[in-house]
Amino acid sequence: MAQATPRVTDHGGGVWSIPVPIPDNPLGHTLVHLLDTDRGPVLIDTGWDDPDSWDTLVAGLAASGAAVTDLHGVLVTHHHPDHHGLSGQVREASGAWIAMHAADAHVVRRTRSVEPSLWLDYLTAKLTAAGAPEEHLAPLHAARASGRMRTLPTSRAALPDRDIVPGELLDLPGRRLRAIWTPGHTPGHVCLHLEEAHPVAGREGNGRLFSGDHLLPEITPHIGLYEDPADDTVTDPLGDYLDSLERVGRLAPAEVLPAHQHAFTDAPGRVRELLAHHEARLSGLRDLLIDRPLTPWQLAEQMEWNRPWQQIPYGSRNIAVSEAEAHLRRLVKQGRAEPEPGSEPVAYRAV
Repeated sequence: MAQATPRVTDHGGGVWSIPVPIPDNPLGHTLVHLLDTDRGPVLIDTGWDDPDSWDTLVAGLAASGAAVTDLHGVLVTHHHPDHHGLSGQVREASGAWIAMHAADAHVVRRTRSVEPSLWLDYLTAKLTAAGAPEEHLAPLHAARASGRMRTLPTSRAALPDRDIVPGELLDLPGRRLRAIWTPGHTPGHVCLHLEEAHPVAGREGNGRLFSGDHLLPEITPHIGLYEDPADDTVTDPLGDYLDSLERVGRLAPAEVLPAHQHAFTDAPGRVRELLAHHEARLSGLRDLLIDRPLTPWQLAEQMEWNRPWQQIPYGSRNIAVSEAEAHLRRLVKQGRAEPEPGSEPVAYRAV
């Protein structure tokens, strides 16, 4: 069957977006952006590594007047598979360079080098420490005993060969595209600021921002822990994210081109909404800790999600617990919560 032409959007000024599908995911697709430069077209993200996704990307490039073989480079906003997954196939077809922030490039290289059994042991230990019940840990123990480890979805993604350096203009002739480090969703997430006078809605503003998953028009991105089996540094991903949001709000781009949903204006207004959302959530979670100390798992069970806890799939519960821990770390850093002395697994109480 011939691949249908995707709904490519021409944003003007040599910028297009291609909705590349994410299989079996409620997000539906990743908006892969194409940017013309004097040295050839450049992709911002690539989409999930899947045959249908690849066919859609190729068809979308054709609808934009380009071919995969024309691509000069790929800028990856962050290492997640719906953004980085097809980069290996793009490089193989075009010879394009692949650029990513050093912190996320480290994640990619570590994922390639770490034995799956080590990651499984790490995940089991983390969930145990978070208070996960035995029925949740049992499949991990079984996988470890059988030796059958699931292949990670980024296993075919390209190893980056260039760094995206925060604050610097990227080497894109004919364009002024500046990298902005926006950690939180991942440690090396970047937004890319197109410094131009392209009019939006009949007015000129402070350029356009390719925001990846950092700033979305209606979705609040997942903020969990920065996981690294070889590093026990206590990080504060939610604090990083909130600081990054304020940085983008001050930038006040005329238009935001995100990786999901749709383009939008009024970035400062959206930033204010997200800051208020997280403050309300932190306050609500602290209130839950007033009555009795809770482990991260118990807190996750009581947090508000897009469906009841009983309906959340197994893997998504791991993500939810990571998000609960990120919020707990922020509360502890703010002096609004603390570990209960002698509790095991560690429970937290309000201060």
